[in-house]
Amino acid sequence: MKRDFVYSTSPAHIVFGEGKSAATGEWIEKIGCHSALVLSTPQQQADAERLAAQLGPRAVGVFAGAVMHTPVDVTEKAMAVVRQTGADCLVSLGGGSTTGLGKAIAYRTDLPQIVIPTTYAGSEVTPILGQTEAGRKTTVRSASILPEVVIYDPSLTTGLPVGMSVTSGLNAMAHAVEALYAQDRNPISSLMAVEGLRAFRESLPQIVGRPHDPALRAEALYGAWLCGTVLGTVGMALHHKICHTLGGSFDTPHAETHAIMLPHTAAFNAVAAPDLLAPVAKIFGSSVGGGLWDFAKAAGAPLALKELGLSEADLDRAAGIATERPYWNPRPTDRQSIRALLQDAWEGKRPAD
Repeated sequence: MKRDFVYSTSPAHIVFGEGKSAATGEWIEKIGCHSALVLSTPQQQADAERLAAQLGPRAVGVFAGAVMHTPVDVTEKAMAVVRQTGADCLVSLGGGSTTGLGKAIAYRTDLPQIVIPTTYAGSEVTPILGQTEAGRKTTVRSASILPEVVIYDPSLTTGLPVGMSVTSGLNAMAHAVEALYAQDRNPISSLMAVEGLRAFRESLPQIVGRPHDPALRAEALYGAWLCGTVLGTVGMALHHKICHTLGGSFDTPHAETHAIMLPHTAAFNAVAAPDLLAPVAKIFGSSVGGGLWDFAKAAGAPLALKELGLSEADLDRAAGIATERPYWNPRPTDRQSIRALLQDAWEGKRPAD
């Protein structure tokens, strides 16, 4: 079999294991820094302040203003705190919102980052920044965006609510599904994508019933690392374009949007890439889209865009924005086909087998 591909590995340090977040201070020193600004969302401010206290003099402050979709105005507020504190590195504690803020600051300053994920977002291992300004979400890729150290501590995820665990996991799974048909896919990214999907297939349904099981949480976090890694090494397609559109222009919640859209975008592209997506059908049973929809439903994930407050009247505009500057996709797209796909997702229909 003839193979032609390019594979570039990430230079990030991945630290995985129960209790490993206790070594955050050591990693600050290992990357040559001594004055960390700890970042979080308002909801995780108390956790961030505890971490700062544990870091002692190696922490120079806490900024707990991270929000979804990384608005530029929030980044500018955080930049002011960076200047005021004289921070020489960032420690991001939380999910995709906090990670996004740290990456936005690093993109502007080239400050080193240590990320401690508490969800399954996966963005902590990518050199990609998505940020929102004037109602539009855009993405940029740069080496300065990739965090230098990621500490995966399963003990920090046992308190993640079940609903958020499920949607966050489906968000990560979307990276893996799109990686399987990516234009620049390679054998390593495909292996990681399939293994990441398998890890979530095994862990997420059981987390619903046993959310405090450390072994299950570790397996899901392992899946998040794999799925996030492929997001950072190959290009994404229609699924991510639609989710960026809905999140950036309609302020729909990030993880829930990915969870709802995944079965529909996967089913749409399975028509053009059935062989590449065959592992998805094998892992989740039934068809590609139907299997993912059944999995999401069984785990209690939201299934319809209308549940997120999106109106049916918004769908025409969303289809227009999503097809203005389309990402590469294995199946050609047009406004009519994407409008129909969005209608099914809005209603919460199960993709046909």
